[in-house]
Amino acid sequence: MSSKIAPGPVQGDVSIREAVCVHTSKIYDSCKDKDCLENMRVYLTANSQANLDNGLNVRARSAELLWASPVVEPVSFNRGYYTVDIRFYYKIRADVCMSSGLVAPIEGLASFTKRVLLFGSEGTARIFTSDIGPSCVDRNVIDSTNLPKAVVEAVDPIILSLDTVDACSDVTPELVELPQYILDMFDSPIVTDGAGRRIVVTLGQFTIVRLERDSQLMIPVYDYCMPEKDCVGTGCEDPCTLFARIDFPVNEFFPPDAICEPEDYHDMVAGDQK
Repeated sequence: MSSKIAPGPVQGDVSIREAVCVHTSKIYDSCKDKDCLENMRVYLTANSQANLDNGLNVRARSAELLWASPVVEPVSFNRGYYTVDIRFYYKIRADVCMSSGLVAPIEGLASFTKRVLLFGSEGTARIFTSDIGPSCVDRNVIDSTNLPKAVVEAVDPIILSLDTVDACSDVTPELVELPQYILDMFDSPIVTDGAGRRIVVTLGQFTIVRLERDSQLMIPVYDYCMPEKDCVGTGCEDPCTLFARIDFPVNEFFPPDAICEPEDYHDMVAGDQK
């Protein structure tokens, strides 16, 4: 009798109901990371910069991850490995206490770049799908048809600190270029220069990065696949003590399979129907 498993119900294993053929993205490598992003400059909008220059104290309110843009490049002389350069864009919101006693909301943009090294195997077949029409094709799209796909999962960061500094003491490099779709997420233009007061923020960011390739597989499903190793090549040599004590929020990335009901739930429902 052949030992090859065919699609359909699986007998003799109560943990597997059936084997199913699927076309899916096979994960070749992945890593999880918790980055402490220290003293990043917040590039305020024009209205917010005016409020900051005329205000007193500043209080942090929230940090929102707007977008993460990954770029995959093969590693020379190390076949099957790739670097993933990821650019994160954040919207930082805060409140400024004015001399009149009122509180003025301010917001701005912070940006961070990290690099990880992952295994993505090799593929010479070029993949074309109907999702991308001729009008969307350029040289970069053509060159990437046989590269693995980078996927970045992240939750909104935690604000660990937010402070004001003078322009003369801020050594943060100026932003050279900002994508238009990021600028469109703000109500007024972003100020990238000037000699006024500035804001620096320290964020705690949780991320999962993985490399995938399209594959045809016959698989059983057991449970979620959670990376166990830390990212390589992040360059984070001085982690924040506070952020290091925070556990990785697994439930934020993998929703539960079922919601627990109270023990008396069915009795409550039966009582409402009487």
